[in-house]
Amino acid sequence: MGDIEDVYEDVETDVPFEEFEAAVEDKVEQMGGLADEETAAMLIAHELRDEEVNSIADIKPGMDDVKFLAKVMKVGEVRTFERDGEDDDGHVLNVEVADESGRVTASMWDGMAVDAAETLSQGDVLRIMGRPKEGYSGLEVAVDKAEPDEDAEVDVEATDEYRVEDLSLGVSDVNLLGKVLDTDSIRTFDRDDGTEGRVANLTVGDETGRIRVTLWDERADRAEDLDAGTVVEVVDGYVRERDGSLELHVGNRGAVEETDADVEYVPETTDIAALELGDTVDVAGGVIETDEKRTFDRDDGSEGQVRNVRIKDETGEIRVALWGEKADAGIDLADRVVFTDVEIQDGWQDDLEASAGWRSTVSVLDGDAPAAPSTSRGSAGGGADSGSGDRDAGQGGLSSFADEAAATDAASADSAAADADGTTDGGDAVADGADGGGGGGVVEFTGTVVQAGDPVILDNGSETRSVDTGAKLRLGEEVTVRGTEQDGAIDAEDVF
Repeated sequence: MGDIEDVYEDVETDVPFEEFEAAVEDKVEQMGGLADEETAAMLIAHELRDEEVNSIADIKPGMDDVKFLAKVMKVGEVRTFERDGEDDDGHVLNVEVADESGRVTASMWDGMAVDAAETLSQGDVLRIMGRPKEGYSGLEVAVDKAEPDEDAEVDVEATDEYRVEDLSLGVSDVNLLGKVLDTDSIRTFDRDDGTEGRVANLTVGDETGRIRVTLWDERADRAEDLDAGTVVEVVDGYVRERDGSLELHVGNRGAVEETDADVEYVPETTDIAALELGDTVDVAGGVIETDEKRTFDRDDGSEGQVRNVRIKDETGEIRVALWGEKADAGIDLADRVVFTDVEIQDGWQDDLEASAGWRSTVSVLDGDAPAAPSTSRGSAGGGADSGSGDRDAGQGGLSSFADEAAATDAASADSAAADADGTTDGGDAVADGADGGGGGGVVEFTGTVVQAGDPVILDNGSETRSVDTGAKLRLGEEVTVRGTEQDGAIDAEDVF
């Protein structure tokens, strides 16, 4: 037995020698005489050297065999498949397991899969040994060995229904109730095999948070079927990561179904007065000003669009630039609106501005906000009557924005009027410049920056102008330029 002892000493394990010796004898018997005791001892030693991780969060694709302790959260169904060139069918069973750090799919095969489907139950604690890999729904561990441990405890609650806060990377077979906050249009793409794929997104929220839902191929149509505010159940989704954020994906095995369930979503918004440059936050308030949507040509020849609105809460007000499909959101004066994941940037006249891009959501809340004096450029009337309304106590950004003193409202009205005057002046300047044909006269033009760089392109909603200037301007910023116009381009001497 000297050879076995030498192998045991090299392993440096906490397993007692008596257990090691018994495992060697079992291995010799299992292999039917194909291995002697020394070879069997080396095989057992290899199993003991497998990398034991502290938690599921430590498991990464590409690792060698790992060992970990986890609780069974969900036992799937055994799926049968045909193997190429073999008469016997194969079997696979996915078992979702978890510890305090996260969740992972444990895939069991053939006889192990059939046995596990009959014996495993939700809440069982297993000691698992297997090989991590990237699977269909994210990280998986192909199980080589799984043994129940009745004495061990894993402090994680098993559940059949998920909330947003319960989701973690690698979770699959997710059923989740949520309220639709926003939807996107269907996009197509070419796969490597030459087929065309389809994808669309929607965002859902519950009382614990929100998550972006990615719908693939046949399921992408649901994004166009659903309206914001609809409560849905996401069925058989799986969690992936994109740009550091979790997303819930739905493929052909999953579904998004409307339901009569009651789901509450209350965003945690930041007061406008507390916003800082570079923040990515959620903001909310009442709409006190709206612009017409404007289109522009990008450098790559594609067409973009942008729309500006201004919102106000009890702490201040801010312009929000809505880019792309967000510009089509049905936002009107006096609406109460929540914008999520907006980036706070430099705006016009050193004011901060919120930029709502592809990751942002736009939600118009039920019920009108109290109106405030305001201007809607490009629309008849240009204003709204002031009124009083209810305060949403304790909810930053959603309280009454029109109950403040007349001085605050007047300042907002003055600012809006100044913007309106600037737009009118710009329109007159366009008319004056147009008379000159080839140009050469001094003109003023007010518009929104729809292309930054060289040259700058300004758009006032009806016409565009190319501007040569050394001023550093940002997309979506509204400016007035003054200078000599030549061949349709303005050589700007002043930018303000």
